[in-house]
Amino acid sequence: MPAFPPLNADRLWSRVETLSRHTLPDVPWTRRAFSPQFLAARQWLQGEFAAAGLAVTLDAGGNLVGRRAGTGDGQDARRKPIVTGSHCDTVPSGGRFDGIIGVLAGIEVAHALHEQGVQLRHPFEVIDFLSEEPSDYDGVSCIGSRAIAGTLDAQMLAKSNPAGESLAGALSRIGADPRALARPLRGADATAAFVELHIEQGPVLETRGLPIGVVTHIVGIRRARIRVTGQPDHAGTTPMDIRRDALVGAARVIDAAHRRASELTGPQHYVVATIGRIAVTPNATNAVPGSADMILEVRSDSQAVLDSFVEDLAHGVAGDMAALRLELAWDEVSRARPTHCSPVVMDAVQAASERLGYASMRLPSGAGHDAVQMAHTGPMGMIFIPCLNGRSHCPEEWIDPAQLLDGTRVLYETVLELDARLARAS
Repeated sequence: MPAFPPLNADRLWSRVETLSRHTLPDVPWTRRAFSPQFLAARQWLQGEFAAAGLAVTLDAGGNLVGRRAGTGDGQDARRKPIVTGSHCDTVPSGGRFDGIIGVLAGIEVAHALHEQGVQLRHPFEVIDFLSEEPSDYDGVSCIGSRAIAGTLDAQMLAKSNPAGESLAGALSRIGADPRALARPLRGADATAAFVELHIEQGPVLETRGLPIGVVTHIVGIRRARIRVTGQPDHAGTTPMDIRRDALVGAARVIDAAHRRASELTGPQHYVVATIGRIAVTPNATNAVPGSADMILEVRSDSQAVLDSFVEDLAHGVAGDMAALRLELAWDEVSRARPTHCSPVVMDAVQAASERLGYASMRLPSGAGHDAVQMAHTGPMGMIFIPCLNGRSHCPEEWIDPAQLLDGTRVLYETVLELDARLARAS
């Protein structure tokens, strides 16, 4: 029987239950970044960071950072931190575990180190990244980790939410400093390693009966806003043959995106395309739609597919737009390249799993994560645990307490493994 880390399973699960109560009461589980629910959760998290023996700060990118010093052997000043964490914001009507388990497992690891008096050679940090999910600011995602990596540009900071508040203004409102984001908050070699615990958000681990996944790479994500413009008219008095119905054009775009992704995906490349957000104007029962605004999201492990998908889609529907007397325009929202996990982190996760007696497999991530941005700062990897029926981004998202404990044990041992391996290499 392996010797398990000295973690407090009840405390860990209790924190999950407490944090998940910070939600819109009638729309579980909804905790949007910058919202009152999010800020209340952040205030509670600060207390939990402190209880775990972490020194807490809010950085210029709005990330909540807890830090535990390394050993005072004279090496700590030049040793970079081993970092873990994830995010506590949710999609609308999302789940209780996406993101938050990576933050709370990190806190539990720190708490156990604190209680046991274990000192790592490296500083250890736990980060609650700001707004990993597509935000209300024109869909910009991974806001906090982008700020760390230096990929949160001025165009993104100028994006506004439906109430007219800019992203820069929202950052200032919560105590961050958008003026400091012209350059990366952390350099290209600022972290010793980053490892993120997350639910798989897919069915592979559960189907195979495996408790742990060692992530090999993370797909790239490209988001674009597409606008189809026609002419609003009376729905009862405008004959079909002279209509300029923007929603009909939008339907052609949605269908074309679906067909294009289906054609491209296969043994060579993983490709998915989704249009999950659309706004129609004037959005009235008795009016012909005059415009339709959509957000297209494309995910793939092929950079070439990501680079050409939107352009090819626009070219492919040009004939339909002309026949319907419509205009189509698009602009970029965000991009993240396909990112490979670092062998040093993958090997540490594998070794930790084996030492604890957990069967595991290596697999890619079809979801985006803050880990993609953290790869700009040093070696990066992820640990997956299974979730019920592979469901995520929905209220039905679920994991058992034992599964969370499994993942947190592996995270704890991975941190110790990285601390030893990286110290030997330095």
